Amino acid sequence: MDTLKVGIIGTGRKKERPDRFGYAMAYEHANSYQAIENCEIVACADISEENAAAFAETYDVAQTFTDYRAMLDEARPDMVSICTWMHLHEPMVLDAVAAGVKAIHCEKPMADTWGGAKRMAEAAEKAGVQLTFNHQRRYGAPFMMAKRILDEGRIGELTRLECECGNIYDSGTHFMDMFSFFNGEQRAKWVLAQVDYRKENKVFGAHCENQQVVLTEYENGVFGLIMTGAGGASPVGCTDKLIGTEGVIELGVNKARAVRYRLAGEKEWTTPDTNGESIHGPGFIERAIADVVACLREGRKCQLDASNALIVTELIFGAYESSRRRGRVDFPLDIEDNPLAAMVESGDLQPAPANA
Repeated sequence: MDTLKVGIIGTGRKKERPDRFGYAMAYEHANSYQAIENCEIVACADISEENAAAFAETYDVAQTFTDYRAMLDEARPDMVSICTWMHLHEPMVLDAVAAGVKAIHCEKPMADTWGGAKRMAEAAEKAGVQLTFNHQRRYGAPFMMAKRILDEGRIGELTRLECECGNIYDSGTHFMDMFSFFNGEQRAKWVLAQVDYRKENKVFGAHCENQQVVLTEYENGVFGLIMTGAGGASPVGCTDKLIGTEGVIELGVNKARAVRYRLAGEKEWTTPDTNGESIHGPGFIERAIADVVACLREGRKCQLDASNALIVTELIFGAYESSRRRGRVDFPLDIEDNPLAAMVESGDLQPAPANA
């Protein structure tokens, strides 16, 4: 088996306490690559020479760059991980595709605009490049266990999916992506949403709503309900809920209990053992990247493929567009921008400064 040469774009800085300005995800990616046989990190790039040098020292990386384009040109990696803020994803993915890499694994959310997300996916598909996004919870024991219970028919036919999260763009992309995971990668038909954005809330430089309610219907008739930003309240009662004709499955109850289910007619919940895994990990990213590499080597489609990521991304930007139009939005989504950011720029939304 030939050695897979990997380049890391955006090393970041390892922090004692990760926050909305950085999680040093490149280090998580690097740990995963190092655990894979015949996989070598040959180069890294970061606009901070100090950050790149610290990363290279940690993982014994031979080449460091402050310009990722120079890294693509000189190091010629087979595969790259993109671990930067969202507004940089589109140009970096397009440049990596043009440089002739075989695979790109990018952090989520896909892009800062709907048009950007589509352009990345189209460019990669046209060039035959494997493009994946790090919705790693698909590899978590609680979620895989919930899907197994669903697929076994234990809660009957799936009728509704519910979710609560901080916002739909940054954290919500994970838990709304799980709707796709549970629902057979069905696309949504339409979305109806309302947003509240009274105080500036930026995550990795991107505007995120304070609170929102989203209703959608998928092509197979399953409904999705998403509620964000409720603070200490819990309108759904858990992070993800699967409602079937004969029972219910809940994940992330009180942010503690990983998964539980209750069948019709039962009074008590059944709580399966997830071997210490919560809805956040550990081990999700390692499994995700191991599968991404395996899919590349075996020539099979990965469940983290851009085509699947587009489903949740269309729902996110469609929900913001519904607020802008003050009405239902039917898919496919016919916009190019980020409606939430556009409403702030136009003055339609005027959030107070974050430090006010």
